[in-house]
Amino acid sequence: MAAVSLSVSTVKPLGDRVFIKVSAPQEKTAGGLYLPDNAQEKPQVGEIAAVGPGKRNDDGTRQTMDINVGDKVLYSKYAGTDIKLGTDEYVLLSEKDILAIVS
Repeated sequence: MAAVSLSVSTVKPLGDRVFIKVSAPQEKTAGGLYLPDNAQEKPQVGEIAAVGPGKRNDDGTRQTMDINVGDKVLYSKYAGTDIKLGTDEYVLLSEKDILAIVS
């Protein structure tokens, strides 16, 4: 199998899919204790890196996306496909799996 070299600029989501850069997990608790790597939870917050063109309606037109590149979002815990590019982690998921835009 041939190795494929991907970068964020070469990934273009299709339909209503969104490519999100995952935020780093918290290493410290509210009380100041440091957590080991295996005890850290997968974060549910990330920044939009790329957005697809939108879902097709029944008449063939595209439905515009409610989010833009650069928005910080909260997404479902078990949604999407995890992708690792270099040292950064990304998630590819559908727009319906995004719960909120975080400011």
